[in-house]
Amino acid sequence: MDLQKDDIQAELYLDVRSSDINIALLHNKKLVEINREHANIEFSVGDIYLGKVKRLMPGLNAAFVDIGYKKDAFLHYLDLGAGFQTLNKFLHLGISKKQKTVNISKITPEPDIDKNGKITDVLSVGQYVLVQIAKEPISSKGPRLSCEISLAGRNLVLMPFTSKTSVSQKIKSVEERTRLRKLIESITPENFGVIIRTVAEKKMVAELDKELNSLLEKWDNLYRSLPNLKPPVLVIGEVNRTTAILRDILNSSFNQIVVNDELTYEEIKNFISEIAPEKKKIVKYYSDKEPIFDHYGIEKQIKTAFGKTVPMRNGAYLIVEHTEAAHVIDVNSGNRSNSEQDQEANAFDVNMIAAEEIARQLRLRDMGGIIIVDFIDIHDDKNKKKVYEKMKECMEGDRAKFHIVPLSKFCIMEITRQRVRPEMEIKTSEVCPVCKGSGKIGASINLTDEIENTIKYIVKKENLSSLILKTHPYVSAYLTKGLFNSMRKTWQKSYKCKIKVSPMMSYSYMEYHFFNENGEELIY
Repeated sequence: MDLQKDDIQAELYLDVRSSDINIALLHNKKLVEINREHANIEFSVGDIYLGKVKRLMPGLNAAFVDIGYKKDAFLHYLDLGAGFQTLNKFLHLGISKKQKTVNISKITPEPDIDKNGKITDVLSVGQYVLVQIAKEPISSKGPRLSCEISLAGRNLVLMPFTSKTSVSQKIKSVEERTRLRKLIESITPENFGVIIRTVAEKKMVAELDKELNSLLEKWDNLYRSLPNLKPPVLVIGEVNRTTAILRDILNSSFNQIVVNDELTYEEIKNFISEIAPEKKKIVKYYSDKEPIFDHYGIEKQIKTAFGKTVPMRNGAYLIVEHTEAAHVIDVNSGNRSNSEQDQEANAFDVNMIAAEEIARQLRLRDMGGIIIVDFIDIHDDKNKKKVYEKMKECMEGDRAKFHIVPLSKFCIMEITRQRVRPEMEIKTSEVCPVCKGSGKIGASINLTDEIENTIKYIVKKENLSSLILKTHPYVSAYLTKGLFNSMRKTWQKSYKCKIKVSPMMSYSYMEYHFFNENGEELIY
């Protein structure tokens, strides 16, 4: 975390399965972010729907809207946006079929809605509304909606019915900010606003103009589709999570994108060719039979990072607890002790290490809401300020919005972090495949006999000349120990079958499975 952005080497690994895609982002070989995209996922952040108002809740100053999810989505009055009436006018023009095309630059804007108004003044039951998902369904809650529609590109975000041009605060140069603002304002039609993203820094007008026209065309296509739509229906789907992540985070620090599925590999390569042609060569196809996350050591990092206890350097560790209302992180020094330093210096060192790991954990688990961190007590106000500054520095790369409160008298830090998707939860405790959670298993001394009997049965049944045994690394090491007289060699001679033993980090101790040379699991 002390590295400058230019020193960070970023790598992306994609484990494509039939039911989902697991996406791991590494900085300098260390896992910092993991996402799981389910196949055919719906109701993602950024999706635009034509919905229908089902209920008005004056007490909440909100409405529940049917967009096709099993629970009605929530739309608060403050999320309608000041230009809601203009959006509503545009929507009715599209639905009425009176005009095949409409130039919203020539639409007379309606007056802004009163920011202190009531939901009943603007919406009615049965009304059609164009909405965008601001938060995905989380736990028992349906999606949260917004009527402030935006279309995201790599360099720009297009916002209809506003005339505001904003520049990312991460672009520090005043000259560059001024250049980009003037450039975009000169090519943006009326009634459209634009957010200029960080990656647009130093980009030429031709590239930005091309992207802006692409987003405007996307908006025109939305309008043309309205007459044929009946709510609830998806109007524009956000690009899938994989390409959305690439679009948002791809930068010069990326040196490798590895994917284990040929179709997804081609899609990503084509996508990269469009948004950053110079980066096309970093996309690589992984074809080995060993699972991609095992091969690159990611599975081990996941097992280490997602437990209740998270180890850190020099014996220190974190305890991470999740409650209904908040997340609590406790910093512990463990057996870390430096006799040459006093207690204050030791505690300060552990807290600085913890700040790095906590920033990583928040991003890795995508923890949102209120996070309470109990640092080890330090008394020097200068040290407290350094820990606070370290926490801010380590969270700079976080794409979620956050706010950090300085350490209190008792070294408690409060962090609030934006949550727009369900928290990433990976269970690191395993149910024993032998006892099925009962707590009682057969004697481990019988495991090799059990494996040998299964090999004997499978070879005879399938008439195999070779097979692959996948098992826990400890068991794998035991079976292959010895150059000439290992158990594996003995079994090969006895059953006249070539046997390959593959260690699997993700397997529990007594778990094993057999596969043929094509990678298909053998059921026995």
